[in-house]
Amino acid sequence: MKLLIVDDHPIVRDGLRRLLAARPEIALSEAATGEEALALCKSLRPQLVILDLNLPGIGGLELIGRLKAEDAALRVLVLSMHDNLVYVTRALQAGAQGYVSKQAPPEQILEAIARLARGQTYIEHRMAEELALQNIRPSAHPLHDLSRRELEILRLLGEGCSLPQIGTTLGVSYKTVANTCSQIKTKLGVARTADLIRIAVQNCVAPAR
Repeated sequence: MKLLIVDDHPIVRDGLRRLLAARPEIALSEAATGEEALALCKSLRPQLVILDLNLPGIGGLELIGRLKAEDAALRVLVLSMHDNLVYVTRALQAGAQGYVSKQAPPEQILEAIARLARGQTYIEHRMAEELALQNIRPSAHPLHDLSRRELEILRLLGEGCSLPQIGTTLGVSYKTVANTCSQIKTKLGVARTADLIRIAVQNCVAPAR
């Protein structure tokens, strides 16, 4: 099985490489950015991708959609520091079949990989329980009402990208980005772009600068 690891932290890629070292049936490849991942998926055609959501440039949520558009049969496992339901839900909606936090023990990560390789799905136990309760109690998370694209734009704003830069990264026009920012401000009840940047950092959508 061809497996592609997409994470901008070498230590994470190395850890996954070591974890899978005893699995000779798995052919591993690596990418540090979403752009690299798109290129490798076109040339190598992996069956499974393990990716982080916080990537430089094209973020994980956006990347999932693009990868699935290229290969609908591709299996995607998210391995992320984000463990709240907003990201779990958006990743699954984008086309991921699995979601595990980076705090999960190695055996859970291996189980997730094995499940996805068999054509099944896997969500870390605690997250799966919270998802099951989501229809019973409303989410109080401030980003709950944001779409996948809105979360991605908020992340790029938090990383210091300008609106034209965001448009170039996502392949959309400046006007589309500006209109989406206005929608985000309305949903979050703020008036300034600076407030969006603060919210992105406070909610770990983007790293503190």
